[in-house]
Amino acid sequence: MSENSRRMYELEYPSPEVVSQDQKGPTLVIALQGYADAGHAVDASSRHLLAALDNRLIASFNNDELIDYRSRRPSVTIDVDHISAAEKLHLNMSVLRDGEGKSFLLLSGPEPDLRWEAFTEAVVGLVEKFNVEQTICLYSAPMTVPHTRPLMVSAHGNNKELVGKLFKFDTQMTVPGSASLHIERELHRRGLNVAGYTAHVPHYLAASPYPDATLKLLEAVASTAGLQLPLLALEADARRVATQLVEQVEDSGEIQQIVHALERQYDEEFERYRRNHPQAALPGDQDMPSGEELGAQFEQFLAGLDDAMPQSGSPTAGPEVSGPEVEQQWKSVDEEDNAPEDSSDSSGEPDADPKSEEEEN
Repeated sequence: MSENSRRMYELEYPSPEVVSQDQKGPTLVIALQGYADAGHAVDASSRHLLAALDNRLIASFNNDELIDYRSRRPSVTIDVDHISAAEKLHLNMSVLRDGEGKSFLLLSGPEPDLRWEAFTEAVVGLVEKFNVEQTICLYSAPMTVPHTRPLMVSAHGNNKELVGKLFKFDTQMTVPGSASLHIERELHRRGLNVAGYTAHVPHYLAASPYPDATLKLLEAVASTAGLQLPLLALEADARRVATQLVEQVEDSGEIQQIVHALERQYDEEFERYRRNHPQAALPGDQDMPSGEELGAQFEQFLAGLDDAMPQSGSPTAGPEVSGPEVEQQWKSVDEEDNAPEDSSDSSGEPDADPKSEEEEN
């Protein structure tokens, strides 16, 4: 082990067994908190896996090397006259076993604030040490899509088997970096299999837990990696939230108009994508926005992460589809929907970029 690795993490001893039922190595799933986590889907994915499956710690990363405590201050409990508890941050790699006993690895916890290059080197070293066959990084982003259509997961990666028939962006994007993206870049540079999966969450639900996004991310992982994951609880949570959303939408005619506008846009753009990608396996065979439009939305979202996104794990009672910020977003969509038709653009999206309506949408 290199000196950097010794300072960066500590391996468990004895190391838990990583069982492979075939000649391939395990899959590594990376689900780090703090970046592109609309609907809290990434954080909830790691929490669900750790709670539902047998797991053993395999490597513990050194918080003092990686975490800026002033940027994410751990909570402290004061009990009358003394400090009784302090929150602990855990950035760990664990080995989990699915329903059939197949092993896979999970890297979870807060995204490092510091030393991304050294952290990347350490993670890639662990990938090589445990002969990881493929790495899948999880993300979640808010998009101008309605909750009444099947949630979509887009994919990027350097291996066709990892990307499969999932939705792919048809455009180039420039986004703020993250630790997970640094790991992706280095794995790709070394010729190792890596992909990123992004759940597309309705923008007006991005700040609340949205279990359907968690469910769809884990379904994509299970399908690609050949894992048997327990997802019934997430399915029940997704149905419960869907019922709550139906009730909220029924109580507001204005919200219904906004949702219908998003549905029309989604349906029109799905047909465009379907014509260009007839072999794509799209959720529910419904309608979805084009790659360029979603790419522009994703890029815009990531550019404003520091100001727009709440801390993952913020307490909330359920999906919230109201509020000044959301009302303004709805108003923009509604105004565009009622505007005179322009034969040069049929997307129905607000024109926020004078250079290119199509790219913004």
